[in-house]
Amino acid sequence: MPLLVEGQRVWLLQSARDLVRPHPPLEERARLLRGQSVQQVGPQGLLYVQQRELAVTSPKDGSLSILGSDDATTCHIVVLRHTGNRATCLTHCDGTDTRVEVPLIMSSIKAFPDHAQCGRLEVHLVGGFSDDRQLSQKLTHQLLSESDRQAEDIHLVTLCVTELNDREENENHFPVIHGIAVNIKTAEIYRASFPDRGPEEELRAARALTGGPMISIYDAKTEQLRIGPYSWMPFLHVDFWLQQDDKQILENLSTLSLAEPPHFVEHIRSTLMFLKKHPSPTSALFPGNKALLYKKNEGGLWEKISSPGS
Repeated sequence: MPLLVEGQRVWLLQSARDLVRPHPPLEERARLLRGQSVQQVGPQGLLYVQQRELAVTSPKDGSLSILGSDDATTCHIVVLRHTGNRATCLTHCDGTDTRVEVPLIMSSIKAFPDHAQCGRLEVHLVGGFSDDRQLSQKLTHQLLSESDRQAEDIHLVTLCVTELNDREENENHFPVIHGIAVNIKTAEIYRASFPDRGPEEELRAARALTGGPMISIYDAKTEQLRIGPYSWMPFLHVDFWLQQDDKQILENLSTLSLAEPPHFVEHIRSTLMFLKKHPSPTSALFPGNKALLYKKNEGGLWEKISSPGS
């Protein structure tokens, strides 16, 4: 019985709303999460996770206290936590390769010590809305189905996705929640936004825009953020896209233009400029073809450290 709600295996051939209706606590948690005000999370003790990244750690981590991600429109933010050793993984899924990504999320948690001793795996899914193309609905079904295929029981604790995360305005649909944070120590999950997105934001965004797969970015043993080394092919027609106005970029390079956050175009432009400057990663980005390493300083902020052997 891999995917469970209140101890019962869930029936997946139904909408998210139909799935939670027989389980009042699950429906209530979604309602309470939607009703929260958005908390602005500062950089101290935070690891911000971009699209197609995952990070996992536990309360034993002396550097991090919060994992978070936002800018989810049709994307879903997934939190998987083991209640025994309290290892917590947060990732930002866009449906690129869910069949590969769910086992990757599982293995990141199972790699922590004492995973099999006691406790259970709990999953929280947030994001998406009732979009016309049904991209959110497809991703919700993929994540639930792949979770159900895993060998271990996974308990669905929060489901605030697709129609459960939808609001309507002037006959247009939008997501209610774009971002969440999880407190590693207390397991609290709450609505959040992140003015600071950590180091190498454009480099990490460039990897995702050029089609990079889901990767783990944090080493909990050394408490280091590890970036790269990455590889990518030149972004086709980058000069053409940089010449387009905001409307063209929004309509052609977004999943759903109406639902994107206000800073979407600015983010895409800066990423395209980065790709124009670095059509393929070189030693200028990754000296010695080694990862860029960052560690939290005493003030709780990321600080670059030397790569091993450099």
